[in-house]
Amino acid sequence: MLLLIGLAVVIGSVLLGYVAHHGQLIVLWQWTEFVIIGGAGLGALLVGNSSSVVKAIGRDLVSLLKANPFSEKAYAELLQVLYDIFQKARKDGLVGLEAHIEEPEKSDIFAAYPDFLTKHHAVMFLCDTLKVLLSGAVEDHHLAEILEMDLEQQNEEQMAVVHALTRVSDAMPGFGIVAAVLGIIVTMGKINGAASEIGMSVAAALVGTFLGILLSYGVIGPIAAAVEARIRAESAYMLCIRTALLSFARGDSPMTAVEFARRNIEPGERPSFSELEQLTRRKAA
Repeated sequence: MLLLIGLAVVIGSVLLGYVAHHGQLIVLWQWTEFVIIGGAGLGALLVGNSSSVVKAIGRDLVSLLKANPFSEKAYAELLQVLYDIFQKARKDGLVGLEAHIEEPEKSDIFAAYPDFLTKHHAVMFLCDTLKVLLSGAVEDHHLAEILEMDLEQQNEEQMAVVHALTRVSDAMPGFGIVAAVLGIIVTMGKINGAASEIGMSVAAALVGTFLGILLSYGVIGPIAAAVEARIRAESAYMLCIRTALLSFARGDSPMTAVEFARRNIEPGERPSFSELEQLTRRKAA
C-alpha cells in the first residue's frame, strides 16, 4: 500500500505542478512515446536477464503490494518456533526432530505457526541446518562457515532483481532521449508547416525526455530501492535464525539460543525480554 501511495504522490505532484503552470494534460498523452520508451525498457530487461530473474521481478513487485512480512509479530512467532524446536530436541534428542524437519508442512510444531511456514527460504534454511546437525556430517566449528555461505548465495540470487531494475532505471533517460530525437526527426519533416503544428510536434518529442527521466527517478528507481529494502529485511530475519542455530549447536539451552536470536533483531522490531519470557512460558504451560 505504501508503494502505491508513494507513486501516486510522485506522479500526482508532477501533474499538479504542470497544470498549475497552465499546462494541458492532453499534450502529455503521446502514446507513441510510451511505446518507444516502455518497449525499449522491457526489451532491455529481457535481453539482459535470465528468465528466472524476470519471473523473480514479477514476484517481488507483487510482494511489494502486500504488508511487510518481517514485522515485530513475525519475529515474535519466529522466536516461538525456535524455542519449540530446541525444546523438542532437548527432550527427545535431535532424532526426535527428524519427522518434523523432513516434512515441515506436516509437522504439528510448524503447523502452529502458519505465518512462519509461508516463509519458504526460512523454513528450508532451518530444516536443512537441523538435518546437518542430525546427520553429524559437519563439525560444529564448520557450521558457521556453511551457514554464511548459504545466506550469501541466497542474498546474491535475490539482489539480481535489484540490479536488473537499477540497470533499467539508469537506461530510462537514454531511452527518453531516443524518443525525443525520433520526435525531432518527425518535426523536421514538417518544417514548412504551420508554426502551431511544429510547436505541437516539438512538445510531443520533449514528452519522451520528460517521461524517461520521470520513470527513472520517480518510479523504477524507488521500486528497486523498495525491493532491496525488502531483501535486507529477509536477510535480517535469516541472520536471526542463523544466530539461534549456532547457539544451539554449541550446546546452549533453548532459552539462551532464543535470547541470542532476539538480540540479533533490529531494535525497532525486537520483542522485549519480558515479552519473550511471556511467550516461552505460555508455550511451556
